[in-house]
Amino acid sequence: MRIKRALLSVSDKTGIVKFAQFLNDIGVEIISTGGTMAELKEAGIPVTYVSDVTGFPEIMDGRVKTLNPKIHGGILCVRNNPEHVAAMEEHGIKPIDLVVVNLYPFKATIVKPDVTEAEAIENIDIGGPAMVRASAKNFRDVVIVTNPARYTSIMAMMQQTGDVDLVTRKTLAKEAFAHTSEYDAMISEYLTKQLVEGKK
Repeated sequence: MRIKRALLSVSDKTGIVKFAQFLNDIGVEIISTGGTMAELKEAGIPVTYVSDVTGFPEIMDGRVKTLNPKIHGGILCVRNNPEHVAAMEEHGIKPIDLVVVNLYPFKATIVKPDVTEAEAIENIDIGGPAMVRASAKNFRDVVIVTNPARYTSIMAMMQQTGDVDLVTRKTLAKEAFAHTSEYDAMISEYLTKQLVEGKK
């Protein structure tokens, strides 16, 4: 299988322009959101806005943008399942083969002096973990990257074959679930502290 379509939406933008440039150079279509898309466009990299894929605008201050069947169907489709493939065709869904996502900076937000609960809550990522978990669940068909330190080795692998091997896919999926698990634990810890301190 060759990686043909990627979704890039990162809070930590370390190395993302170089990685996206590589993907574009080898013919991978790139979909993106908000700040990531702006950075890629500024670097002159062709990118498709996620709203142009979903046919739906970002709404509610960006709380809802990737939570859409055109995104999650493209990620969760099992490529060798005829029923899944038929559903994609019926609903005009294209597969997404590579997902590069890391989450809103919740930890960096809550350590700021005088941070409000409202600010903390707005930095609880919803669409990001949903995409990360969906991609990790379907690791046989989707490569999930949550750590920018992985870009170099993935580029080297894709340069040779256009793809990422199964052991690497499974390793990346394991890292992805660890990423969302740590993230949820931070949020739980924050809310526990709020309750203990009697904040409303």
